[in-house]
Amino acid sequence: MSNERFVASGPLRIWTERAGDPGLPAVLMIMGSAAQGVSCPDALVGRLVERGVQVIRFDHRDTGRSSVVDFDAHPYTIGDMARDCLAVLDGYGLESAHVAGASLGGMLAQWLAVHAPGRVRSLTVMSSSPMGHDPRPVWERALAGEPADPDDLPPPSPRFLAHLAAGLPPGVESDVALLRVFNGSVRPFDEPAARAMLELALSRATDSAAAANHHRAVWLEDPSLLAPLSSITAPTSIVHGDQDPVYPLGHGEALADAIPGAELHVVPGMGHVMTSPGLPEEVADLIRL
Repeated sequence: MSNERFVASGPLRIWTERAGDPGLPAVLMIMGSAAQGVSCPDALVGRLVERGVQVIRFDHRDTGRSSVVDFDAHPYTIGDMARDCLAVLDGYGLESAHVAGASLGGMLAQWLAVHAPGRVRSLTVMSSSPMGHDPRPVWERALAGEPADPDDLPPPSPRFLAHLAAGLPPGVESDVALLRVFNGSVRPFDEPAARAMLELALSRATDSAAAANHHRAVWLEDPSLLAPLSSITAPTSIVHGDQDPVYPLGHGEALADAIPGAELHVVPGMGHVMTSPGLPEEVADLIRL
């Protein structure tokens, strides 16, 4: 059983979709920067439903069918995006949910666990980095070919940095190329499935260019991001691939060290995304319920 609805987050409309029995505990899936809800694989959703939960995925503001924001007139922060997640829970009348977030979505999930602990039954952070960590100095040194500071979290892979430097024009083909880099070279890349997801996303986007506002939001100062992760009380799992080109494994290890009692699950051969056959189901089995 699956249904779609819009929920209100202040003046914004957020597209959502629920799969599974509404009477069961809920998992809120939070996807990454510029990613629509449909980037959460159907196979992952289906596997979670088999595990006995309902699953809610949604389009962030400025993606998919959710509201487009004039960022120059109304800039927003990661904290504002996290409050959209709370609005989704409110829209479904859910006091709490198991929260699972990937990449930027993992930072939003951390924010919820810190600032709205009563809403988070469990926390799963996938392919992400500690909330409030500023990667700019690390990326700038890596792009300049300078050696890493030993106190820094590890920089992105040379292959990913080379992809960024190539400056490919926006579109499905460049996004396929990006997902191929995200996937890594150990596990096979399911290009037909990745292309189909990207084409679906393009077809349902109100304004495909608006998703770039997420990158602007990430750099805006937000004191709420500096709250200590040691305050998290939700049972926590960190799921991280050992081939992640964006946030190498040291980021997941740092998260596990910072959150009391967190369990680290290292997924062999996994990159930054779930674009390899069988991987969505494998990750679904690691989501904390």
